[in-house]
Amino acid sequence: MAVLEKIRVKLGVFITVVIALALLSFIIDPSTLQSVSSTMSSKYDVGEINGKKVSYNEFQKDVEYYTSINEMMTGSSVSTEQQQISIRNQAWQELINKFLFLKNAKAAGITVSDAEMLALTTGDMVSPMISQNPAFMDESGNFSRDQFIQFVQQTGNDQSGSLKAYWDYLQNTIYTQQYYAKYGSLFTQSDYTNPLMLSREVEENNNTTDVEFVMVPYGFQTDSTITVSDSEIKDYYNSHKKFYRQQANRDIEYIVVEVKPSDEDIAAANKLVTDVYDEFATTDNMKNFLLKNSDRQLSNYYYKRGELNTISSEINDFVFNDGKGASKVFTKDNTFYVARVMDTEMIPDSVYVRHILLQGEQESLADSLVNVLKRGKESFANVAALYSADQNTAAPERGDIGWMTQTYMIPGFESVMTAKLNTVFTLDTQYGKHIVEVTKRTEPVLKKQVAILEREALASKETFNTYYAKANAVATNSEGKYENFRKAAEAEGLYAHPVNRMLESTERLGAIDDTKEVTRWAFEQKRPGKVSNIITVNNNYFFVVAVTGVHKEGYAKVSDVASGIRSVLYAEKRGEKVAAEVAEKIKGLGSMEAIASALETTVSTKDGITFASMASQGLDPKFIGAVSVAEPGKISAPLAGNIGVYVYKVTAHDTGAFFTEDDAKARDAQMAQYGLQMLVPVMMQDADVKDNRARFY
Repeated sequence: MAVLEKIRVKLGVFITVVIALALLSFIIDPSTLQSVSSTMSSKYDVGEINGKKVSYNEFQKDVEYYTSINEMMTGSSVSTEQQQISIRNQAWQELINKFLFLKNAKAAGITVSDAEMLALTTGDMVSPMISQNPAFMDESGNFSRDQFIQFVQQTGNDQSGSLKAYWDYLQNTIYTQQYYAKYGSLFTQSDYTNPLMLSREVEENNNTTDVEFVMVPYGFQTDSTITVSDSEIKDYYNSHKKFYRQQANRDIEYIVVEVKPSDEDIAAANKLVTDVYDEFATTDNMKNFLLKNSDRQLSNYYYKRGELNTISSEINDFVFNDGKGASKVFTKDNTFYVARVMDTEMIPDSVYVRHILLQGEQESLADSLVNVLKRGKESFANVAALYSADQNTAAPERGDIGWMTQTYMIPGFESVMTAKLNTVFTLDTQYGKHIVEVTKRTEPVLKKQVAILEREALASKETFNTYYAKANAVATNSEGKYENFRKAAEAEGLYAHPVNRMLESTERLGAIDDTKEVTRWAFEQKRPGKVSNIITVNNNYFFVVAVTGVHKEGYAKVSDVASGIRSVLYAEKRGEKVAAEVAEKIKGLGSMEAIASALETTVSTKDGITFASMASQGLDPKFIGAVSVAEPGKISAPLAGNIGVYVYKVTAHDTGAFFTEDDAKARDAQMAQYGLQMLVPVMMQDADVKDNRARFY
């Protein structure tokens, strides 16, 4: 596939956006720009990495760069929120690499030489970034070194600079990946398990224990005689403070009113469809009809069996099982559909296309050149080399565009899908006049062009106002104060949803996406007790939000975590108390049966307990750990576990052979992989990386 044509087509939307932004800078009042710039002080930096502050403007430039790279690689503009999040994550990761990881890797003595880069790009150890890149594959799907080298040579002649930008991206990515590979190798190779360690690991994981035991459960009733003082809580907090480090977060409560179309709204949408049904079934000008009457416009796309299921399985069944006239009215999620088959063709999924692009005065040569090609007096590649405005030397042959599908298509080239093989013809696009030939295609399959009359039932103004009034009553009666919020919500029959420890990056509340405005409002509040006005999300959700807790970045306050600490200390004291009571009851008893009788329970047995797989045995971890090292035949002192107090006697320790050296090696490899995954997060924690992107996006 011709790389230059690919990039030209794929960068179309990006270039439009850049031009629009450039024009905008002339429209905005300079004082406004200065005001915006002044707000982007260090306090509002996107983040800080290893002591390097990352400004919003700096980060946004990186986002725009990776947006353009993404569009080159995918052939489509970045349009969805998920795509934008992915791009921002990529830009942030590259900053982590630049200011943190690469510095640490180089400090560890790792280098990537120019000779290595040459070998990884054009040498004998080509990186998968190149060898598996579709842009450098031949028609058989194999890597073409010649095609890649032609691409590199072409980067110096591309005046747009897009090819060079893509080449720089590839080199930078390969360079960084090589550092990751070397650092990872250094890390894993240093984590060496010698034969003695391996043997011990196998032995320890093959040990099993058979045990008799009795257990006195704690139960669920609170023991009022056990108290935990404030000083004990504070002492525990101070000794475990590292576990209470937190990001800035908020506690909130919110009510949400969803706007739904009423029965009257649904009936109105149904009537709009039925009123124009007959015209839809007979019209000769479907394009104009759908423009006036439908939420979905006429598409030139030809569907094959199954593809219409994404809209409606009933439409797919009608089109491919009946297909005569107009379908009946189908309903799905308050949306009404009617389908009509407009055309049926045998169409391939993809075709291989070559072209000669004529622009300006040269367009007048089209007929003459077509005649030359039809008579076979000159090859297509030679004519393209002499006359085409697209001089892409990276193509397999001059003039080749490559494989096209209905979804990967230069606008205006749609007719190539049904064109005859090896037949030269002309067509016009926004780029100029093209002389086109289809040289290969996949096997044609049955496809149909389908017109779909679609009407979604939307809430009317009256319905919208009804729901708005319900939310507004809560906001108004709350008067901005939390003490009024609960009463106002109850008066409207609305539930106040609690959310604790909400982070600044939160973009979803319950099942509702795109709730960033709610999060942003909550983080603007510096004290608890405030209630918002109505916050509208996606035009059909009305939120009213109360901030019940404000927690700053750093260490949580003792008061914020006191209840959790109290539970931990209470459990410890309860275990000690019950263990002491059990010890008193069984004092002097020499058999498990006698102990069970004194404790009014029975003796249980468990064979084959292994310390290596605690989670899979359904037993108390403290109990498993204790019995694995206990002396056989000796009755234990009471052991306070997580769910009760145990008294036990190990009857046997055995050594099996179910855990092999291969198991040990696989486990060590898995642990090494976990360690690799934690390398960068640990670096980020050590460098105190601050990620404030959620304030801006």
